[in-house]
Amino acid sequence: MRHLLEIDDLSVDELQHVLALAQSKAPPQVLQGKGMALVFEKPSLRTRNSMEMAVFQLGGLPVYIQADEIGLDTRESVEDVTNTLAGFHAAIGARVFEHSKVERMAEVDRVPIVNLLSDAAHPMQALADALTIIEEFGSVEGRTVAYIGDSNNVTRSLGLAVGMLGGVFRIASPSEYSFGEDDLALLRSTGGTVETMVDPYEAVEGCDVVYSDVFTSMGQEAETAIRLKAFADYQIDGDLMRAAGDAVFLHCLPAHRGEEVTSEVVDSPASRVWKLAENRMHAARGYLAFALGEMS
Repeated sequence: MRHLLEIDDLSVDELQHVLALAQSKAPPQVLQGKGMALVFEKPSLRTRNSMEMAVFQLGGLPVYIQADEIGLDTRESVEDVTNTLAGFHAAIGARVFEHSKVERMAEVDRVPIVNLLSDAAHPMQALADALTIIEEFGSVEGRTVAYIGDSNNVTRSLGLAVGMLGGVFRIASPSEYSFGEDDLALLRSTGGTVETMVDPYEAVEGCDVVYSDVFTSMGQEAETAIRLKAFADYQIDGDLMRAAGDAVFLHCLPAHRGEEVTSEVVDSPASRVWKLAENRMHAARGYLAFALGEMS
């Protein structure tokens, strides 16, 4: 049973295989006549649309389920919901607040569980990130990705993917929002190079990709004022991109224009944010073709 809770649940060879499948023009119909349950505690434009279209392109039926329809651990336990859905579907995707919920789903071990986002990881985003970098440069190997902003779930998964594929990963964050030693050790366990710094201008020097995410994620709204003050010097603007030279800009979206990034950058020739958004669908299709193809 293949579960994807974090990007390093894949080996390097498997990750490369998934990315190759994501680029296939003839996706295998591994979900023909089958369904996939998509459980959303958090709403999302890109995750819902990319997953639904990926399932459809693989011949299956996506079933979108909102949080209040099932009530994880309120109306029914995570385990009971998982067992019920496993009786109907070939796989379950879940976008949750607590990572422990996807871990508990995986422990039921009846159908593949795909983490569509948790507070600890965002592996499907990292797959799309890697795919976009490969399309732009031919490979992640030898490329430098500079992440500017909050060290969060997106950062962690992106850093793992970059390291697994032989790239250099730089993180520029305020000290109070930087990764601790355990997270840095995890990122370095891939064998990739990880560099941490406070100055965003130092981070983008000579890089190939400048990457940003929101300063305040869903569930952190009460911290907005504090975070905006802490990250005031971490906005991706024209000056920072010019310092980065020929680098492209990526953002997992939604972008809070005027906060972590300016419209000048989002709409610039260097921006690849819309291609990255589209690649969420291709990456999802590639992973499902891999995970479910193994079972057929």
